Amino acid sequence: MTATITPVGRAGPGSARPWRGGWRDGLTYGGLGLPLAFVELPLYVLLPNYYASHYGVPLALLGAVLLAARLTDAFADPFIGRWADALFRRSPLRALSWLAIAAAGLAVGFRLLFFPPVSGTVALLWWCGGALALTYLSFSAAMVIHQAWGARLAGDEAQRAQIVAWREGLALAGVMVAGSLRTLSSLEIGTWIFAGLLSAGVVLLMRAPRLGPASRPDPAWPARSKVSMWLPWTTPAFRRLLLIYLLNGIASAVPATLVLFFVQDRLEAGAYQGLFLGSYFAAAALAIPVWVRIVARFGLAPTWLGAMFLAIATFAWATQLDAGDIVGFAVVCVTSGVALGADLTLPSALLTGVIQRAGHGQQAEGSYMGWWSFATKLNLALAAGVALPALQVFGYASGVREPAALAALTGAYCLLPCALKLAAAGALYFGWIRSREST
Repeated sequence: MTATITPVGRAGPGSARPWRGGWRDGLTYGGLGLPLAFVELPLYVLLPNYYASHYGVPLALLGAVLLAARLTDAFADPFIGRWADALFRRSPLRALSWLAIAAAGLAVGFRLLFFPPVSGTVALLWWCGGALALTYLSFSAAMVIHQAWGARLAGDEAQRAQIVAWREGLALAGVMVAGSLRTLSSLEIGTWIFAGLLSAGVVLLMRAPRLGPASRPDPAWPARSKVSMWLPWTTPAFRRLLLIYLLNGIASAVPATLVLFFVQDRLEAGAYQGLFLGSYFAAAALAIPVWVRIVARFGLAPTWLGAMFLAIATFAWATQLDAGDIVGFAVVCVTSGVALGADLTLPSALLTGVIQRAGHGQQAEGSYMGWWSFATKLNLALAAGVALPALQVFGYASGVREPAALAALTGAYCLLPCALKLAAAGALYFGWIRSREST
């Protein structure tokens, strides 16, 4: 499908080009999503084990450093979003320049993290903390500016879904590529590949559709000097959508946190981990264009609701699986991956509509995306904070296969996500679709 929009306000000659659809627009805008997703798996999954196994850093101290860095990163996102708005008000090229600087910082920080030039526990912890701060903050700056860029393109529901689909589809490709980084030699090559991909993503974005700064903001808009990063919270639709997004996000993050435990202890199928994870992400990537087509017919919110019920049915059925059910769990991975494709695409497209209807388009996309990014990271933290302590309370620990412990694992992996998804579906239907916020 092809769609065009009219830019808000006037921009300098040649500086604005609306989204017209097609693979060129999709690749030039979405291409940066691949390296930004590429870096997440090594940072969140490989790094703790890498410092503990290669350098002998105590887990308790390493965990404290990682927690401090992640909290700093999450709470910085709203401020980064507000700063991104100021950049876009000057010009998209100013925002692009700072995105390129952030990309350079991200590439350098990522390399320094995995190849520290120091030794000794104390020195390694300080090095890890400093490199994490550079990496996380650079990553957040690049990601928020990139997402705000896409939100500024706006359009109808189908177009908004298409824009996000390109970004998130290529991001899933980045996750799958990063899955191959398991050894020191692969990390050595991977850091250079990552730097090249980041450079390519920035170059592509230079040719992407973009809108100029708004020259005539809404009359109700406050003076520029008084615009606050808290502005999104004054929009009731944003608060409702963020609640739905948090409930649904935690529901998706819980099984992601527990999947390896479920595979190893409930299914006793640790040798098939690669197959399960690969099918999950591949199904999500392949499902994204299908969800975009469904949105064109039924709309964003009803389509997302359907994806939630698909996930609920999938995890309800997963309660019946037992040791050796390889094919059955492969089906679970594929169907839950299909639902993930909707989760990655549709909420952000709905958020763009919220921004436009609130009259904040071309003015505050960065602030909205900053809070959105904060919520995304909060989902991961809350999932671990809810699921892991609950498992411990009910007697499960890694490697324990007593019936009561496995029942607790099944409940946390299957039933807790179902309950959270049902709550999200109810909030979406009664607090959004029934209130006609989805239009």
